[in-house]
Amino acid sequence: MDTIKTGDSGAAVRDVQGKLAALGLLDAEACTGTFDEATAAAVRAFCRTHGIRETGEVDEKTWSALLDASFQLGDRTLYLRMPFFHGNDVVQLQTALGSLGFDCGNPDGIFGAHTEAAVRKFQLNLGLFNDGIVGAATYAALQNLKFSWAGKSPAHESLYLGFARAADVLETCTLCLFGTEEFTRSVASRMSNLALATNPHSKIMSADSLLVAPGDDMLMVHIVLPGTPSEGIPVVLYEDGEGLALRLRSAIEAAGTTAPRIAVELPGTQWEMAGEGRSAQHYAITLLDALCVSLLP
Repeated sequence: MDTIKTGDSGAAVRDVQGKLAALGLLDAEACTGTFDEATAAAVRAFCRTHGIRETGEVDEKTWSALLDASFQLGDRTLYLRMPFFHGNDVVQLQTALGSLGFDCGNPDGIFGAHTEAAVRKFQLNLGLFNDGIVGAATYAALQNLKFSWAGKSPAHESLYLGFARAADVLETCTLCLFGTEEFTRSVASRMSNLALATNPHSKIMSADSLLVAPGDDMLMVHIVLPGTPSEGIPVVLYEDGEGLALRLRSAIEAAGTTAPRIAVELPGTQWEMAGEGRSAQHYAITLLDALCVSLLP
């Protein structure tokens, strides 16, 4: 492209000025279509914050950076391709996913394989088709959860609550845990036993302990192993560490209030080098902790 500089005028200058104004570097009334000193000063300010040589002119490198900075979340469909998509909208996507517990690493504005994996997990978590393509449905889901991520940094929350807070959550939140295989039934039963040991009035119980049929307002949490059909419901992939509670919260919100149901997919029947019983106990403890955090008001 030809360098755009002081004295130039026309549509290209107006486009540059519009992007500078959108970034808050140029007043709207200064967008005259003529590249004047105010425009050159705004270009220099932009280059200063982006590590570009400050010439006051718009060459190909400056224009590319300005274009990247002007993209907003939802402006375009994002997916994994070569060369990678890059820009401010990708930074916003990575930050939103990280705040919801889907780790993309440090937001670098590049839609690479790590970001695509986080997108796929997010889509699965909300019961969407997990194709890794950030289009209308995925943007709508992100918008619905905006109150959970807007203005926040990637999550670094504790998965553990104090006894009093955990006991309060167990007594006020009603849900039913169930599994359809021996190992997952064991995890569900252990979670129910742990909840009752923490608070005898716990309303978090396994299906085996139900005395009446669950109502349409009771959250059903299906604990599954890899390969179990999800039937279009939100699926939370279990991973030790930070973010599990936030992913559970997103899935619970996506499940709605009428016959709500989510699934939690364990990685298998063995945790590290532990036997089956110890593995089931580990999953039960960490899942119950994360559920309590996710159900906090």
